[in-house]
Amino acid sequence: MCGIAGKLHRDPSRPVDEEVLRRMCRVMRHRGPDDEGVVVLGATGLGHRRLSIIDLSPAGHQPMRNDDGSLWLVFNGEIYNFPELRAELEAGGVRFRSRTDTEVILRLYERDGAACVRRLRGMFAFAIWDTRRRTLLLARDRLGVKPLYYRLSEDGLSFGSELKVLLEDDDVPREVDPIAIHHYLTYQCVPAPHCVFKGIAKLPPAHTLIWNDGRVTIDRYWNLPYGPKHAASSERELEEELRCRLEEAVRIRMVSDVPVGAFLSGGIDSSAVVAMMSRHSDRPVRTFSIGFEEDAYDELPAARRVAEHFGTEHTEFRVRLDAINILPQLVWHYDEPYADASSIPTWHVSRLAAEHVTVVLNGDAGDENFAGYDRYVANALAERFRLLAPLAASGVAQAALERLSNGHGATSPASRARRFAEQLARSPQERNLAWLSQFDRERKRALYSDGFRAAVNGVDSGRLVLDRFDEADAEDFLDRTLYADVMTYLPDTLLTKVDIASMAHGLEARSPFLDHEFMEFAARIPSRLKLRGTQTKRILKRALQGIVPAPILGRRKMGFNVPLESWLRNGLRDMAHDLLTSRRSLERGYFAPAFVRGLLDDHVQGRRNWHTQIWSLMMLELWHREFVDEGTAREPAPHAMAEPMGSYAS
Repeated sequence: MCGIAGKLHRDPSRPVDEEVLRRMCRVMRHRGPDDEGVVVLGATGLGHRRLSIIDLSPAGHQPMRNDDGSLWLVFNGEIYNFPELRAELEAGGVRFRSRTDTEVILRLYERDGAACVRRLRGMFAFAIWDTRRRTLLLARDRLGVKPLYYRLSEDGLSFGSELKVLLEDDDVPREVDPIAIHHYLTYQCVPAPHCVFKGIAKLPPAHTLIWNDGRVTIDRYWNLPYGPKHAASSERELEEELRCRLEEAVRIRMVSDVPVGAFLSGGIDSSAVVAMMSRHSDRPVRTFSIGFEEDAYDELPAARRVAEHFGTEHTEFRVRLDAINILPQLVWHYDEPYADASSIPTWHVSRLAAEHVTVVLNGDAGDENFAGYDRYVANALAERFRLLAPLAASGVAQAALERLSNGHGATSPASRARRFAEQLARSPQERNLAWLSQFDRERKRALYSDGFRAAVNGVDSGRLVLDRFDEADAEDFLDRTLYADVMTYLPDTLLTKVDIASMAHGLEARSPFLDHEFMEFAARIPSRLKLRGTQTKRILKRALQGIVPAPILGRRKMGFNVPLESWLRNGLRDMAHDLLTSRRSLERGYFAPAFVRGLLDDHVQGRRNWHTQIWSLMMLELWHREFVDEGTAREPAPHAMAEPMGSYAS
């Protein structure tokens, strides 16, 4: 796992400044603390930071060249089928100089060109410079596990694993894009291909970009098909194949020349990964868990039960309010405004794991594969009710809204019922979007100042998700919802969260449920086997019977929630008020001051829970101060934080 950077000029007589490349690499040293490499080839320069995982020898140094120096590669990620690809290439007469997956990509490109990406099974972002053709290939993995930013201009192109890499180049301006802020306020992140700064973009998942003398071609090389459905003679056969495929996806992600562990939440997905790891490890698996002082958010007892069941070497950390002291570091590392508060525990569990291992496996994408979110259940129930009583739906919703208090916590039955009732009369697509959105269309109209409203010019952020429903290769609504989540929520929010939090500590995170071959198999499972009534992940739970402890399979999903609503009424109340009502914040001219103050007052007084909206505004203001007002490229010094609860061998 590494970080990559590069810059090229369209004018072949204009050399790249090596010092700029070194600054680009230096600012992402956390992604690759083991080695740095820079090469300047006239008007083109490539840079790399290395975190050594496979083949720790100097032979894995990057940028890597082919035998005659006509091709140069920088690569971030892991290719899990590289032994098979290597054997295939060796059978064709190719000779290798290293044991790395990096060299396999380079040799495969020599043979197949840009089509090489179709053969790769893994997570990756890479660049290949072809000196003979003066062509640059950029590629990003199918699901978007690894990030890749780029900037096109009349003078050429630059790219990097993180936005701050590009900002090290003085030629890159920092002009905030109001459309990106507009989208952020809906989704808690800036979704691809958008970027918070104008002129910069993210390469979308499953895409390649080819630059040749200023001409750019961007192509999609993969999509997730949801048909035709499996024609197995019995559900039991599908369960058995699911088990085998998951075990294989875990096994190939355990290959490493450095210590490997696992994040363990106590949920089904991470527990399944730990179960499979235990089958293929000759020593206790190292597991790492995060909890909270508030019982409603604490999964440590469940995680401890799984650790004891599989005899793991288990380490825990309890997040307290003082753990919020890492906010300056979070803002700096995430580069763009990012408001998923579960980044806080993810950051801490990554820091904890990095003290013991270099690679961790996790359960990401289990929900997107097998319909694990509560909103899938809620949408199915809402549609059934709407079809049975279309005339009464809106009236019932209004009555529920009048009766239900929203001041008892975001996960309380009252709050859930209120959110359900609010969306009852809408279409299924609109309901799903509403449950994903932090600021919906109506709240944005009230939040925005006249100037900011004019700047976004009626752009509908909802289309970013609604359009995915339209393009899905799926026959039923649940499959279309899963597809939309795989294409948007998963890469833009969840995978960004884990990549940044883990790589900030030089930790590589691997996700077996994100194996594209496994996902293709899961997508073709009939949706009725995933969601039945109120039972989510039905076929996954049945496949794991006898493997994962029954109490874990029967637990209600908690999610990686953070007690923000209570924090913002207590310990963080003054911080929120000071940030959002400060002269500096109000003078930005984005928002209506009275509406912002109303959010703060309503939340503190318990009239409504606006914690996610307030947190989004806070993170935006903190980001603005770091990247626009200060323009700094130095990581803030770490603050004091609570210590781990301790380790034990279960």
